[in-house]
Amino acid sequence: MIRPPRTLRAVPRTVSAAVACVVAAAVVGAGAPAPAYADAIRDEQYQLRALDVPTAWRTSTGAGVTVAVLDSGVDAGHPDLAGQVLPGADFVDGTTDGRRDFVGHGTTVAALIAGRNDKDSGVAGIAPGAKILPVRVLDKDNKYDDATVVAKGLRWAVDHGATVANLSLGGGIRSDALADALAYAADHDVVVVACTGNVTPGSNLTEVWYPAREPGVLAVAGLTDAPQAGAAPGGGVAAGGGVGGSADQLWTGSLTGPPTVLTAPAVNLIGARPGGYWRVQGTSFAAPMVAGVAALVRARWHDLDADNVVNRLIRTARDLGPPGRDDRYGYGEVDPVAALTTQLPVVRRNPLLPPQAQPSPSASGRADRSRPAFVSRAGRPWLTPRLVLVGFAVSLVVLVLTLVVAATVNRRSCRCSWPGCGPDPPARPTPPPPP
Repeated sequence: MIRPPRTLRAVPRTVSAAVACVVAAAVVGAGAPAPAYADAIRDEQYQLRALDVPTAWRTSTGAGVTVAVLDSGVDAGHPDLAGQVLPGADFVDGTTDGRRDFVGHGTTVAALIAGRNDKDSGVAGIAPGAKILPVRVLDKDNKYDDATVVAKGLRWAVDHGATVANLSLGGGIRSDALADALAYAADHDVVVVACTGNVTPGSNLTEVWYPAREPGVLAVAGLTDAPQAGAAPGGGVAAGGGVGGSADQLWTGSLTGPPTVLTAPAVNLIGARPGGYWRVQGTSFAAPMVAGVAALVRARWHDLDADNVVNRLIRTARDLGPPGRDDRYGYGEVDPVAALTTQLPVVRRNPLLPPQAQPSPSASGRADRSRPAFVSRAGRPWLTPRLVLVGFAVSLVVLVLTLVVAATVNRRSCRCSWPGCGPDPPARPTPPPPP
């Protein structure tokens, strides 16, 4: 029997000072676990069947991909994450290297992404071959008050090898520091996934949380589940409809709106936590499923840039609601198998960015982040000012040498027509003396 965990609160704290409201949105991890009572943890994972993940594993397991989890830390000692967690960083108080979790939220997220599948028990992640880079940005109350903490954590993750970043957190206030960090991630070819947020009693937050609503980010809303005949033994449930089952209904606790990009299961999930397991719900736990699929795609095509990973995820999603993208489901439910097998043309920019004829500064002073032709796959421009100067100097030297050679040839071929010009005439022979 699994011991009930303590309740994880998901209630934003009010920030009263006007200046604090500008620079520090009160935020929390977007999920509220409840006690889990089950003996067969693996059988409880209906999302693996709903998304047909075992079929996807035949093509990719995410091997070689590093996924940053910006959260409350990750318990690297949990059996489902043994060997899966790299040394990370702690931007809360610097007391850990990210591999300790005081809340449990980050451990749950990490296992949903990269929990081991080499055994028949425990939580298996969507991308069990991937590695987790833990970055602690949520405190012991599962919140942050200063968005620069998250911004610094994201930049650090980018600089330390992450190619996918999961942010199961957010708040109502936009942060320029975090926006710049998201742009930094995009410029360095990192796919960023964030949850849309949860409906919280007593809160006036009704729009999709930030950073999920930043253009270019994969904003993930949550789907509900539905019991059906043939449910897994041990009290587990299988979702109805689709491949393996999906309820096709938006969870009533999920925030959604125009920024929503994708959906994934968010309710009645079994999650790993320090010391055991618990049952969780929240968009916090839908987002890591999309991050896991992004890792599968990046492992399948190592040279595919972030823009095309995003395009692949949205173009292969299983459409829900009205045809095409809508404000509730976005492009629909993420589909791992389709994302790994569908033929798609290459795109030159992130399809989630608004179309613009020319890059123009945004309200924060940043330019449009579409990648021009002279920017490398990794986001590093090869056409630098230094290279322009070197090219100009070389061109100038070539021009001077060309003019010198031309002048020399012209002088040697000169033919004069006026007296005194040109070589001296040949001397006339001297006549012999008279006899």
